[in-house]
Amino acid sequence: MGKGKKMKKFFAQLYLWILLALLYAPIIIIAIFSFTESKVLGNWTGFSTKLYTSLFSGGAHHSLLSAIQNTLSIALIAAVASTILGTIAAIGIYNMRGRKKQVINFLNDIPMLNPDIITGISLFLLFVSLGISQGYTTVVLAHIAFCTPYVVLNVMPRLQQMNPNIYEAALDLGATPFQALRKIIIPEIRPGMVSGFILAFTLSIDDFAVTLFTKGNEGLETLSTYIYADARKGGLTPELRPLSTIIFVVVLLLLIIINVRAKRAAKRKQAM
Repeated sequence: MGKGKKMKKFFAQLYLWILLALLYAPIIIIAIFSFTESKVLGNWTGFSTKLYTSLFSGGAHHSLLSAIQNTLSIALIAAVASTILGTIAAIGIYNMRGRKKQVINFLNDIPMLNPDIITGISLFLLFVSLGISQGYTTVVLAHIAFCTPYVVLNVMPRLQQMNPNIYEAALDLGATPFQALRKIIIPEIRPGMVSGFILAFTLSIDDFAVTLFTKGNEGLETLSTYIYADARKGGLTPELRPLSTIIFVVVLLLLIIINVRAKRAAKRKQAM
């Protein structure tokens, strides 16, 4: 390998490590300072798990606990509903032909490319025009609306990899369309459904703009809107540090599990 190629490889790796450091350094700092009692981030007063104890024992602010409960319940409902709707939509799109399929795929891509603030304003205007009072229900509906296209995007590759003849074979052997769907298609596309569910759940927890425009004035708060309101007051609730650390670790573990399962499934297919 020439000297020029070695230098290019060195700078490419250096750039990658700098980028990773910029991305993960804030998370690592938050995780470190979640193990101290200091109310100010950056002020280390000794190792302590008091913030974790306060978070789980109810010592945290009632509004924060309420925001966590709202966030998790909305994310769970939205993820389940969008997984069901997205899977059905993906199967329908997969069975389309010609220009109609291209048009529907294009329309499915628009919500993912559209800025969140535009989606939030559009849904806000829709609910206002229909006379729907904004609150928990409108936030759930909004989250289902913007999560469903991502589920379609996760399920579609699994449908394309599936042997289309096995569904027809099941029908020829006497299975009803619903039985063939439940016993043939669903098991084949289940990994895509699981990935879509996890992505929808994560997107719902992470969302701010859509939630802000659709939560109304009834006092509903999710984690993102709570953090925004807390930051505007001039500081962040200390219990947010252990909460952020826990969310990061859970997401990291889920990603590791998904990747390990995907690798094992690929090895099993190669061995067959």
